[in-house]
Amino acid sequence: MKTSIIIPANNEEAWMGYCLDALFKSKRVEEAEVIVVANGCEDRTVEVASKYQVLAAELGWGLKIIDLERGDKLHALNVGERAAEGNVLIYLDADVRVSERVIFQITRVLDKEEPAWASGQLQMAAASSVSKAYARFWMKTPFMSNSVPGSGLFAVNRAGRARWGKFPEIISDDMYVRLHFTGRERIAVPSSYVWPVAEGWENLIKVRRRQNRGVAQLEELYPELMKNEDKGDFSKLRILGYALGDPFGFIAYAGVSLIVRLTQDQSGDEWKRGR
Repeated sequence: MKTSIIIPANNEEAWMGYCLDALFKSKRVEEAEVIVVANGCEDRTVEVASKYQVLAAELGWGLKIIDLERGDKLHALNVGERAAEGNVLIYLDADVRVSERVIFQITRVLDKEEPAWASGQLQMAAASSVSKAYARFWMKTPFMSNSVPGSGLFAVNRAGRARWGKFPEIISDDMYVRLHFTGRERIAVPSSYVWPVAEGWENLIKVRRRQNRGVAQLEELYPELMKNEDKGDFSKLRILGYALGDPFGFIAYAGVSLIVRLTQDQSGDEWKRGR
């Protein structure tokens, strides 16, 4: 069972080494290839990734590096897929750090003929106090606690990949793919991965706006997919209980949500993750 790990990367010089260091420490993964699709990079992303060619060869892994002039994540995913040879396709953000067994576990559970989707246990990482508080409360929301979000890391087998054509020009690629599968077809493996949260009030607000736009876009363009959403309701009683248990977390999360709701987006089409 060969696994293809596709990493779209736009100006990820600061994160690429951490991502690949963790990835190449994966345990019990024998047949694998890593496809780094640099897109619109103006930094040393390609150079940093190229330094791992020797290590990849020592492990018996393949490492393909594709350098595109066009800065477009969805286009990068489509290009990376065309180069992929694996039976399992893993989509990994360049700022994510995987644990040692999550790639093996995902590959194992997707080794089946039936269409399936998989991800690991998401752990959020933050440095600032407000982002830590926001992340704590976010993890308690139904979307994070009742479902398998797959933010920054998700995978499908070839039968699952047949459910859609090329990646369309959308904001939320992870949600788009996840909603092609019912709750029963989504598998959460026990191992984890680390996903960084935007840092500070301004960046949290920018990212939350984009997340909201991504959901609204899918609801408008692909309403039939929304039947597979399984996040559940966040009752007022549960919110109150969590707020009493973590007042600063509630203030951070509710404050960002309220600002996004009551103010207009002035950022235009510019997108920065704000790490």
